[in-house]
Amino acid sequence: MEFSAKTNTSNEWKAIISAISTLVEEATFEATVEGVSFRGMDPSHVALIDISWPNSAFEKYSCDSDIKFGVRIDEFSKIIKRAEKSESVEINISEDSMLRVSIGKNKKYKMRLIESSVSDTPLPKITYDSKIALSSTGLDKILGDIEVVSDYLSIKTTSKNVEFSGKGDSGEAIINLEKDTEELEEISVTQESTGTYSLEYLNPIVKAMGGAAGSIICEFSSAKPLRIEFKVTNIGRIHFYLAPRVES
Repeated sequence: MEFSAKTNTSNEWKAIISAISTLVEEATFEATVEGVSFRGMDPSHVALIDISWPNSAFEKYSCDSDIKFGVRIDEFSKIIKRAEKSESVEINISEDSMLRVSIGKNKKYKMRLIESSVSDTPLPKITYDSKIALSSTGLDKILGDIEVVSDYLSIKTTSKNVEFSGKGDSGEAIINLEKDTEELEEISVTQESTGTYSLEYLNPIVKAMGGAAGSIICEFSSAKPLRIEFKVTNIGRIHFYLAPRVES
């Protein structure tokens, strides 16, 4: 069994690990000839993250048979954080079931792997009625604006605009972005949609992806899960699904 994957910088690993750490404490990665993937849900089954990282995105990649390896995210994160932005990161799995992490030219770590607990998590099958694209910093600001009054974000789309709003005991906030404004990179709506989602899950993931994701695509339909795609250089696909708030 041989598996090793090398990136030129540590940014990609940092982005992926911080995204995963918003949902789970232990992560099982799957490596195949095609690349590395991860899929996992938070314990309360409100949010799901799906990551697909193709072999072409790595500086060097080799995997001769499918393997799954489990790590404690906080331990893995501590090691990766020791890498400067410009330092390369290479991981490989040795025969003694340890994960070896080489950082830059001279730092080497070994980390104990954990029993991988993979349960098959199917992706939600949804037809999305609304799609909007904006910068990750733009979305982060909007979430911050809403958070001052509410624990939830409501999104409402028409063909001409998208309205973000939130309500709480102290009051409410509304942010309206018109089509063809600079902040809104794209909007396409086949049916007007409204959804309400928990900021407790949205905020950490958008912050975690931070500067790594240039733009963000949000897709949703009324009372259906929200899907966010983070566009990150050198990583294939990072999708985040969040169940809507059910009005009690």
